[in-house]
Amino acid sequence: MKAPRVTLEQWRALQAVVDKGGFAQAAEALHKSQSSISYTVAKLQEQLGYPLLIIEGRKAQLTERGEVLLRRSRHLLKEAIDLEELAHTLGQGWEPEIELVVDEAFPTPALLRAFQEFEPQSQGTLVQLKEVVLSGAEEELKNGSPDLVLTSLVPKGYLADPIVDVEMVAVAAPSHVLHREKEPINNERLARELQVVIRDSATETSQDAGWLGSNRRWTVSGVQSAIEIVATGIGFAWLPKADLHGFIKDEKLVPLNLVSGTERKFQMYAIFGKGERTGPATRLFVELLQHSCQRCPKAL
Repeated sequence: MKAPRVTLEQWRALQAVVDKGGFAQAAEALHKSQSSISYTVAKLQEQLGYPLLIIEGRKAQLTERGEVLLRRSRHLLKEAIDLEELAHTLGQGWEPEIELVVDEAFPTPALLRAFQEFEPQSQGTLVQLKEVVLSGAEEELKNGSPDLVLTSLVPKGYLADPIVDVEMVAVAAPSHVLHREKEPINNERLARELQVVIRDSATETSQDAGWLGSNRRWTVSGVQSAIEIVATGIGFAWLPKADLHGFIKDEKLVPLNLVSGTERKFQMYAIFGKGERTGPATRLFVELLQHSCQRCPKAL
């Protein structure tokens, strides 16, 4: 078998130069000297026999060949990292830490119950929890390697298991003017009131969660902020039913009487971000979460 002449470190240096915008920036990101990065990339081009970069002004730009090879090198480096992590997982067995990414619409009671049941069995495994909204989950998968992602949006190229149905319900405080309507509320009437919507947490995309017929909207960063604002009497919102149980019971929030669409339902999925490298602690947590979701209250 022929041994590769180009090293992973050379491809990594090339990627850094392109991604960071120059040799100095790449050197800073990789904690190396600028001369070391310049030599590494120059050696790579010498070994290949043609240039991968051209300098325009102060910025390095890829040649056409460079673009093709850079794309392939990204897959190569990811596979190498995945291989090392798989070897670590096989060697260590029970993972010392799991990274969990959860869409804020996921039923909080089910998640908390799973955490309670997981902790005594965790063997000291640490949990890193990151809450996201909408396509924020896809961005986490793209930019990192979380162990588990709970989301309603499954990116292309990922396998996902359905885990729970999430119900969203349109609510407002009892004092809100919409509750004074004698007839079911239509879209035209609803559009005249302020709606509280939840901002997509992804930095590369921009979406809002909810019905966007209203010309008056307040945008917040999370579900709990939306609940608290709507409970004060400011506006209305579609919010996760599971998180509203106490507010409905205490009559701090009341479902709106709409012509249609008061309640909406969508599927939440579990995605193993590391695929076959998923460790036993993560698999145990998913099993506990599935059981917890089955015990979710079906009605307010």
